[in-house]
Amino acid sequence: MRRFCLLSALLLCAGFAQADECVVLLHGLMRSSTSMAPMQRELEAAGFLTANIDYPSRDHTVEELAPVAVGDGLETCRAYESTERIHFVAHSLGGILVRQYLAENEIPDLGRVVMLGPPNQGSAAVDELQGVPGFDWLNGPAGRQLGQGEDSVPLALGPANFELGVIAGNRTIDPITSSVLENPDDGRVSVADTKLDGMADFVVVDHSHAFMMRMQKPIELTITFLQSGSF
Repeated sequence: MRRFCLLSALLLCAGFAQADECVVLLHGLMRSSTSMAPMQRELEAAGFLTANIDYPSRDHTVEELAPVAVGDGLETCRAYESTERIHFVAHSLGGILVRQYLAENEIPDLGRVVMLGPPNQGSAAVDELQGVPGFDWLNGPAGRQLGQGEDSVPLALGPANFELGVIAGNRTIDPITSSVLENPDDGRVSVADTKLDGMADFVVVDHSHAFMMRMQKPIELTITFLQSGSF
């Protein structure tokens, strides 16, 4: 009986340590909430509440998407009566949506933010490949805004004034796109261009842009940063 009580206490501490903390998950361009499902399961196992948001990444500009995606996440998290703090875990474009939203709005209950493969300094691949037939159909208005030219949204946004951890990848499964990026890169953005002034911590993992949010090491690093503020 004593052993059972001790085990129950340990499980209670592990499972509900962050029961007042909710994590908004935002997928990247051309993806859906399904891509963030492994991350969501691990966050919930660690005791976090979650809001895994779907948004039409190919249909609108960054400025139009940010209030929809981030706003839906905030609303979902605040619907949990126990929520006191709201974190964000965002892949690729999702991270730029968080920056765009915070440039125009305050989130009083904001916790920490983890970005995976974010084009914080834009991606040279957008500038080099946007003239290729089908680019706009595949990437939509927001995709065209992620370059490094005069229409770049990431470059127009300021430094991080929130607690941010960035996870970059250094493996690629797309040699064509990687050929126009500064090495090392993850197949969509160079490691150097994921960085952002004001970030609290930064780490590089041996994964590609397309799959890093599903891999165990980035997931573990994400949970560690949300719990402690460092990787």
